[in-house]
Amino acid sequence: MPGPLTETDLPEFWRNADAASQSGQKWTLRYERLRLGGSIVAALGAAFSLPVGRVDLAASVILLGFMVALIAELAAWAHKPAERWYDGRALAESAKTLAWRYAVGADPFPVSLDQSAAKDLLRERLAKIAEEASERVTVTAPGPLVTSGMQALRDAPFHARRDAYLNGRTKDQQSWYATKADDNRKHATGWRIALVSAEVVALVLASLRAVGGWRVDLAGLMAALIAAGAAWVGVKQFSPLAAAYSMAAMELAIQTDKLESVPEQDWPSVVADAEEAISREHTMWLASRTGKRPKV
Repeated sequence: MPGPLTETDLPEFWRNADAASQSGQKWTLRYERLRLGGSIVAALGAAFSLPVGRVDLAASVILLGFMVALIAELAAWAHKPAERWYDGRALAESAKTLAWRYAVGADPFPVSLDQSAAKDLLRERLAKIAEEASERVTVTAPGPLVTSGMQALRDAPFHARRDAYLNGRTKDQQSWYATKADDNRKHATGWRIALVSAEVVALVLASLRAVGGWRVDLAGLMAALIAAGAAWVGVKQFSPLAAAYSMAAMELAIQTDKLESVPEQDWPSVVADAEEAISREHTMWLASRTGKRPKV
């Protein structure tokens, strides 16, 4: 009896989109770290003076910091890794939900639908979602849209499809969302504490300088640190992600309860509802970053 779909059972279409998304995310965050780090280094150089003969080494530090920030900004603009990240994830998530819908006989691919018609519909849906991302996500190794694992699960009895979907999709995804919600909530709290602490330190240093108890002007450096921290929190979106993941985990818990007792005739529509709960999280994520919505 076939088990749940694994990553090797998903179409090559999904693998290419996922690889593009992972690469885009890595380079987006790398460029952002370099840009923010360069700004902090420049602010650090501006806070001190290190004269060596006729040259002030601190000015060289400022120059280096701004050069790093500029190069990172230009590289991000030229390579557009953020677009690969967003479009790749949109394509990967849409391909994954379509693969699961097909494999377990959910709408719009109920097992009552002729196999040839079901494959044609799957091909049509994938082509539709790939259209907008074609410039940034390339299928390098074409493979079947319907893998042997997908077809074996689709051909299995209802109870096998139900168990595979519950264990391999809804319960697994619900656990992932719950864990991610907790992680992002902790990160949001940690960064909030760090930013407030930095602001308190900046206030103390500014007060000491105002009364003449501190000679070094660190206002620019502290401002750069606080601004960089706030920008990083904005990129990572810890609080919005925690809220979105919590909502998705709750919705999937409800859908899982329904799926455990759903009769076979209602199966296609109830699975579609569960997939919609997963898609809503991704839709919120994509819209918050690009203003776009994925096409499924």
